[in-house]
Amino acid sequence: MVVVMEKEMEMERRAYARVGLLGNPSDVYGGRAVSFAVAGLWATVRLRASDDLLVQPHPRHDLVAFPSLHALVERLDGGGYYGGVRLLLAICRVFHDHCKHSGIALEDKNFALSYDTNIPRQAGLSGSSAIVCAALSCLLDFYGVRDRIGVEVRPSLILNAEKELGIVAGLQDRVAQVYGGLVYMDFSQEHMDKLGHGVYTPLDVDLLPPLYLIYAENPSDSGKVHSSVRQRWLDGDEFVISSMKEVAHLAYDGHNALLQKNYAELARLMNRNFDLRRKMFGDDALGELNIKMVEVARSVGAASKFTGSGGAVVALCPDGDAQVELLKTACQEAGFVVEQIEVAPSALTKEELANLSSHQ
Repeated sequence: MVVVMEKEMEMERRAYARVGLLGNPSDVYGGRAVSFAVAGLWATVRLRASDDLLVQPHPRHDLVAFPSLHALVERLDGGGYYGGVRLLLAICRVFHDHCKHSGIALEDKNFALSYDTNIPRQAGLSGSSAIVCAALSCLLDFYGVRDRIGVEVRPSLILNAEKELGIVAGLQDRVAQVYGGLVYMDFSQEHMDKLGHGVYTPLDVDLLPPLYLIYAENPSDSGKVHSSVRQRWLDGDEFVISSMKEVAHLAYDGHNALLQKNYAELARLMNRNFDLRRKMFGDDALGELNIKMVEVARSVGAASKFTGSGGAVVALCPDGDAQVELLKTACQEAGFVVEQIEVAPSALTKEELANLSSHQ
């Protein structure tokens, strides 16, 4: 989304939270995914021309002053140690290095960056990469190089910025946020080796059935979930490798189910996706609260799985409105928030969409 401010060199860009509908976490392992961006949950970054290059801390997310020691500890318990400044610094560096290595000349001028977000922290909705994505969009337009850095390349730049900070993740989230809307993604090694990126196919958001977001007020830390499985995969663990291949194929089957609007099949695939994740990672890694969200949804017959690595769940009620009401009641009784999801529209310009179509 592009918002141009009154001043000529002042702009605001927005990137949305994302929901991994199928295939996660196989995107980290050369798999496939179906994901979409969520309207109503976003990060915004503002850029204005400045004499000095400034990265401005957020008044709430980057606090360094507190009324008491107790208040400091409460802030760390609820929000962790990190705000968004480090994310802005990292994407500035990655953007600079990419342009330098690609022979893209950047005008010698400075800017000030600031950000805001309403995406719940540590909820598995990709809040960190939304900030990075919005910042990258600002940099592309401030330096006038949007046409020099392809849409397919941008998710990798966002991921590289997060890797600078030790964040473990795959490309799925960043693709959904760069593209917006609903996207089917293929990260097979063949594509990555040949193209340097996956094959990303935007889909009509009207293919989706009504979906519901469930999350807890006190979510888990999504950054801890990948640890042991990644090492087992690298070590050649046959169970992890075969399970991850099956998870990837669920996205392939889900793509076809969406095209046919076969929502009963989509529900089955969603449940299978979570069941495979649970077998690979184990309950201790997934967390009791995260598992409970899935089980509460399933207690009324809804299909459910993590939106990402934990902290929030996406649910589908294949039996219609009566089942939705049961879901809302069950979530309320369990102390969870449940909301119907509105899918964000495509984030690409007409020119970018046309360019994608010409390459498919």
